[in-house]
Amino acid sequence: MVHADQEKLVQVVAADVGLVAPPSRYVLREENRPTTVAKQAKLVIPIVDVSRLAMPDDVEESAKLRSALQSWGLFVVTGHGMPTELLDEILEATRKFFHLPPEEKQKCGNVIDGVSFQNEGYGIDRIDSDEQVLDWCDRLWLQLQPEDERRLQFWPQHLRELLHEYTLESGRVTMDVLKAMAKLLNQEEGFFIDMVGERFKSYSRFTYYPPCPRPDLVNGLKPHTDNSVITLLLMDKDVGGLQVLKDGNWVDVPVLGHDLLVVVGEGMEIVSNAIFKAPWHRVVTSADKERMSLAMFYQPEPERIIGPPGALVHEKRPPMFKKCLVQTLADGYWDAFAVGDRTVDFLNVRINAEADAELEARAVVANN
Repeated sequence: MVHADQEKLVQVVAADVGLVAPPSRYVLREENRPTTVAKQAKLVIPIVDVSRLAMPDDVEESAKLRSALQSWGLFVVTGHGMPTELLDEILEATRKFFHLPPEEKQKCGNVIDGVSFQNEGYGIDRIDSDEQVLDWCDRLWLQLQPEDERRLQFWPQHLRELLHEYTLESGRVTMDVLKAMAKLLNQEEGFFIDMVGERFKSYSRFTYYPPCPRPDLVNGLKPHTDNSVITLLLMDKDVGGLQVLKDGNWVDVPVLGHDLLVVVGEGMEIVSNAIFKAPWHRVVTSADKERMSLAMFYQPEPERIIGPPGALVHEKRPPMFKKCLVQTLADGYWDAFAVGDRTVDFLNVRINAEADAELEARAVVANN
């Protein structure tokens, strides 16, 4: 059986004209609220022009990519070549979906016959207990690749052709980024692409954040790291809300227009032997504006066993993770996400934490 609140959509809760504060299921403990967790820092998110990364003599852009990955775990993507018309259309189609009547959206619902929950489809994230604080968002989660594994019954009709095109374009950008990341480690450009395999998995998460009368009390989306190799994020062109944790401070990611954001996932942290690290990030809400986003997650083939590859393990950098089945990581992610933990920690995949911290401290000293 699913939890009694599993089918309670945030968009419906927020539409109550008499709502002056979010229901208690969404209210964070005082020490976890967005205004009290940590001060916000006025830092600048790094920007990388991916069109220049393929140029063998553009050492400046490669250096910017290395710095962004090692110090932030994410970067703004310019020069991606995706048509602006396509980006506008997919965001508008997202808005159209979340503005459909409830009965239309529920045709894609992730609760089946009121008795079973599945990750794919429309609804809210999984609820495991009465004590779990819920996020102030609804989402549509779809598997995109391999293409022959798509479950089109969960795909809104007006999104199908557009999402297919967007999947191809975002996949191209993702492969370009993976090639550039491999070259940073002095590996062949196909190093990470070969690791994910030909039948890698990709997923989309369309997320809707309705206005909240007390945004200071809730998480739009709780602090988390991604379970992907990398995530490609298209954000609302008008409303911000994404924040990344940097040096103990929450930093606002600005509104990016037609630029994208690449976020390192825990899968990349494992296969880079923690040279590249998955950053903690969250979403805060607005009192009077709705917000949309579209995240594309890329994961290796589920039957693969991944771990720090031999090429990146040596005396000065021992293996930082145990070998693990990709499907185990994928399944464990939802358990870890529900309790606000990293998957690699929840599943006890991480090893040599002390050595990793020492190496990171050395890198900071060297960079200064």
